[in-house]
Amino acid sequence: MRLIAVVADTHLPRGGRRLPDRCLELLAGADLVVHAGDVASAAALRELEELGPVAAVHGNVDDAELQAALPARRVVETGGLRIGVLHDAGPRAGRHGRLVAAFPGCDAIVYGHTHLPEVTRVGRAWILNPGSPTERRRAPHRSLIVVEVDGRDLRPRLVVLP
Repeated sequence: MRLIAVVADTHLPRGGRRLPDRCLELLAGADLVVHAGDVASAAALRELEELGPVAAVHGNVDDAELQAALPARRVVETGGLRIGVLHDAGPRAGRHGRLVAAFPGCDAIVYGHTHLPEVTRVGRAWILNPGSPTERRRAPHRSLIVVEVDGRDLRPRLVVLP
């Protein structure tokens, strides 16, 4: 069984903010970290990459170095799975249909930007928004998603952070 950790909107560094210990533990234990943008700085991305493999896209607040280095959207292929990733999925109305159309054949589609977590099955694809591990904004809590992968079977789980 493999483990994929899904995060977005880490917004680091900002003041003395850091990723919660539980978040760091899950990222370090994952076979792959998928980051749906708004890492904020190239230095923060490098710190994440020290924990293990990271597949990321850039978000709207990422610095110029990240904007140049990371794509706005991508499809990550891992162990026979296809995961579509982008930061801003647009307005809520019609979002699921747009995502499925934008990433045909993907087993999961990950987005961020809203800071509102979502774990929803649409047809054969999982639509995943991990929320934010650092800035909950309108969400009830800080969070990330872990996805247990057994062959082609995905079991996503929202993890609420203290």
